[in-house]
Amino acid sequence: MVDRRALLAALAMSGPALAAGPDAFGFGFEAIEGGPLPLAQFRGRVMLVVNTASFCGYTPQYAALQRLHDRYEARGLTVIGVPSTDFNQESTDARRVREFCDAMFGITFPITAINHVRGERAHPFFAWAAREAGPVRWNFHKYLVSRDGRRVQGFSTQTTPDSPPMIRAVEAALAASPAA
Repeated sequence: MVDRRALLAALAMSGPALAAGPDAFGFGFEAIEGGPLPLAQFRGRVMLVVNTASFCGYTPQYAALQRLHDRYEARGLTVIGVPSTDFNQESTDARRVREFCDAMFGITFPITAINHVRGERAHPFFAWAAREAGPVRWNFHKYLVSRDGRRVQGFSTQTTPDSPPMIRAVEAALAASPAA
């Protein structure tokens, strides 16, 4: 049974009105399992928001994302996967995406419903992040969001989650004070 209030809240949180929000925590997604996934629940944490795809040459990055999440979760990092069909390398069936992530990579970090990540139909978070740190150019583009939600750094597909530049950036973000 669908909780109408939760559904309306999720729709409101992902609407264009939030695109002008002062920080990343004003945005929200729908979880892949259904129901709202407001980024506000991660306030004070560092977020690594990644557009993902199950049928891409970069799909093995899921394993490195899970390792990164496991390594730094207790220190305040949350990895969030955002499946997208924008590059035609993702299923259009959310259940299949979830099953793939579980079976192939044992993903435990949050995964959103399937979203657009570029262009006019981009989810408001991705439109905001693109303005702040450059646009998504391909699957597994990464946005590292500071604890205060105001600073975002973009990483291209080629920057793997376990690369030295990514590890340095995550560790620096985790070491930074939540209040700027």
